[in-house]
Amino acid sequence: PQGGLKTPNWPEENYPAGISCSWHIVAPKDQVIELTFGKFDVEPDTYCRYDYVAVFDGGETDDSRRLGKFCGEAPPGPIVSAGNELLVQFVSDLSVTADGFSASYAMKSRSEAAGPAPEPKLPPAGGIFPGTKPKPKPVPPPPGKGPKDPGPTAKAAPEPPSAAVPGKRVPVAAAATSVVPAQPRLSLGSSLAVATECPQRCRRTGTMQSNFCASDFVVTGTVKTVSREAGAGAWAVLSVLQAYKAGGLSLPQPAKGAALRLGLPCRHCPGLKKGSSYVLMGRLGAAGAPLLPPEAFVVPFRPQQHQILSSLSKRPCRGQP
Repeated sequence: PQGGLKTPNWPEENYPAGISCSWHIVAPKDQVIELTFGKFDVEPDTYCRYDYVAVFDGGETDDSRRLGKFCGEAPPGPIVSAGNELLVQFVSDLSVTADGFSASYAMKSRSEAAGPAPEPKLPPAGGIFPGTKPKPKPVPPPPGKGPKDPGPTAKAAPEPPSAAVPGKRVPVAAAATSVVPAQPRLSLGSSLAVATECPQRCRRTGTMQSNFCASDFVVTGTVKTVSREAGAGAWAVLSVLQAYKAGGLSLPQPAKGAALRLGLPCRHCPGLKKGSSYVLMGRLGAAGAPLLPPEAFVVPFRPQQHQILSSLSKRPCRGQP
């Protein structure tokens, strides 16, 4: 017997934000389960703290029985259960989403199943395993952390109501996780060589309301092209859906459908995916070029956000006419 599993919206759209999905696979008593991942694209993070796929030996989300925790763009190697049950859990937080993944499983006799996968090779960062803490590059791990340090705890998610069946934990190969080293990038559109410190993790602060007035422009749009150039950063071209705060942008009226090129001082932050739509609150560089610095407020666009943005656009910002 065999089957498959995939993230919601696969392969047409990105998986939704703020979800938790579980697949409890049960084989006959005398068989084991071999899980194989195909396409894999889950928001990358050094410790897979935000969006991740976790695989457990048995039927419960018990960290002591976790076979692996994965994110990034490289699929994990084949995973074989010790007993006749396997639990796959997928969690996404409320920020960045990605394509998702597809996987297949087969129920086999122990002699047919693949043996344990080889130990992960360093230095590439990969999935997180019980009792280990991945090492981000190029920042060395903090002193005093031994091999038994469990590392950061992932965001809690609802547990599936299923019974556990004891079994041994099987080591599996680590999935390579995309890690963005912290490095300075030059801000596009600036007449001076002002360096921008690029973080390993894209973070935003505040809310849509608090960032509206603090930003030079606020638009919604669909990403048409993303260039990941080396050196002075990158740029993205989007098709504008609506401009709620044009600022110094040179946009036609109405702005819908206009092409807008945005500078990205940091190549991977904020993370933009071709074909996805976003709310983008950015800055204007010294030369007047629109920029999305790493701390820019960028979230996936939802139709219900239009009313909020329209309301904010009609309110005067404090200290502005």
